[in-house]
Amino acid sequence: MSPAGPAGPAGPAGTARPLRLTWVQPEDLVGHELRQAAQDGREADGVRERWLAAGGALPPTRSGASEAPADPSLRALADRLLDELAALPGPLAEREPTELAAIRAACPAWPAPEGAPADGHPADGVLRERLHAAWLGRAAGCLLGKPVEKVSLAGIRALARATGNWPLDGWFTARGLDPDTAAAHPWNRRSAPTSLAENIDGMPEDDDLNYPLLGLLLLERHGHAFDTADIARLWLEELPAGRTFTAERVAYRNLLCGVEPPHTATHRNPFREWIGAQIRADVFGWTHPGDPGGAAAAAWRDAVLTHTANGVYGEMFAAAALAHAAGHGPDTDVHACLAAGLSVVPPASRYAHAVRTGIEAARAEADFDAVADRLHAAYADTHHWVHVLPNAALLAAALTHADGDFTASICRTVSGGWDTDSNGATAGSLAGLLAGGPQALPARWTAPLRNHLSTTVNGLHGIGFDTLATRTAHARNGTA
Repeated sequence: MSPAGPAGPAGPAGTARPLRLTWVQPEDLVGHELRQAAQDGREADGVRERWLAAGGALPPTRSGASEAPADPSLRALADRLLDELAALPGPLAEREPTELAAIRAACPAWPAPEGAPADGHPADGVLRERLHAAWLGRAAGCLLGKPVEKVSLAGIRALARATGNWPLDGWFTARGLDPDTAAAHPWNRRSAPTSLAENIDGMPEDDDLNYPLLGLLLLERHGHAFDTADIARLWLEELPAGRTFTAERVAYRNLLCGVEPPHTATHRNPFREWIGAQIRADVFGWTHPGDPGGAAAAAWRDAVLTHTANGVYGEMFAAAALAHAAGHGPDTDVHACLAAGLSVVPPASRYAHAVRTGIEAARAEADFDAVADRLHAAYADTHHWVHVLPNAALLAAALTHADGDFTASICRTVSGGWDTDSNGATAGSLAGLLAGGPQALPARWTAPLRNHLSTTVNGLHGIGFDTLATRTAHARNGTA
């Protein structure tokens, strides 16, 4: 997930271009909060009418910032309305708690807690091989999705079909792409120069890889007894603010304003149920092999820095599914992993419903295009493309439909649209663990990575995936 950065429209000749920071300007946050209120059942019609009557706007579906600065009075109103919206009672709060104790109480099949006997404790060498494949898989799936991030579902299909790559089975390419299709469905301009088949040369920087790096640093510095404040300090020390997006950028801003966790997740943060926490789950799952409950509890401590309810469940679900896969590798299947993920999510929540919806759609349709169409019909009109719910449904559907095959897992996930690089990364991580080791992954996906990861996380630029696997294995549960 790397939505648009701090860009703005060019001003008239001889004038400075206004600085339009995405994801933090109050006048842009109100529309997103109104949409979130509609999704979780808060009665916000009065706030909406006041906002529109004052000249406020609702944000474009795929944008993070309005084009022009708001009048100071409108910005001040936006701040007040954000606080009013936050105070509105939510009818779904009881069945979608954020506190860990309440989440566990709502999950009748919660896995054995940390410290209890758990099956699937692989030897260090075996785990290292699985983790090597997981790191490679995460990178490959992310890289596959980068050039089509923010491209519509129709656009993804058109770009791939125009180059003979549909159903999607390989890297996207501009070679042979006719000008009309290219003009109608432009690639992601920031990512395409380093993520098409003809220009891939190692893994370029992406927040979907930055966060696993930070998770690894967290465990190396604090062990498994870390708390949410440790994560906040680590971000301020090692994560450039400009490399954060949506809920993470708001939480970062809140930290700089003196807001402490967990209020960083709720203070004027309309993105708290988007996908950002779900992309941070991997290290917590990888280092709790065979212990989905322990992985979910660790992921919870990370997630509440930035997210609530369904946003938190996304990270817990992914961590638990990955923990099961890390503990069993090729001796389990993707369906058991998804069941492990669901075991740590309140079954009455919208997140659990989204995952079940994706699984059911995959089982009902032989053609994955039909699966994607069903999910887009269910979610596209009501949810932003970075919201966790449609992406969770798509991820579960693609993994179910692919039945553990690595290429099918990342290709079907990316082909379904929405947050293509984030979903591709999570699918690749899980499918990599199930493959068992790097040699089990097709070389056409791993060779272009050149064992080289670019990042702005301090001290880790250019690190190899083999080194990352070794360090992650050392940080496994009980040995960090």
